[in-house]
Amino acid sequence: MLANIIYLTVFIILAFVLSIAVKAITRGVEAKQILKEENIKNFNKDKDEISENSEIVSQLKELTELHSKGLINDDEFRKAKEKLLG
Repeated sequence: MLANIIYLTVFIILAFVLSIAVKAITRGVEAKQILKEENIKNFNKDKDEISENSEIVSQLKELTELHSKGLINDDEFRKAKEKLLG
């Protein structure tokens, strides 16, 4: 009889430990997924910023070409540049 009580107690403790382990593994998997999603969002955000910056650079190059060719004067160049950068 005493042996059965000990076996039952050991089984209950083992079941409890296993349930805690499963919960910990589940939380770890969820945390990893959340971090992965955040990294993807940050990557896309950085990619959009780079795209936006390259567009500004190309527009500044165009303005510089127009200014160097004399198609726009110094004041127009300055205002257009401030508008792009502002």
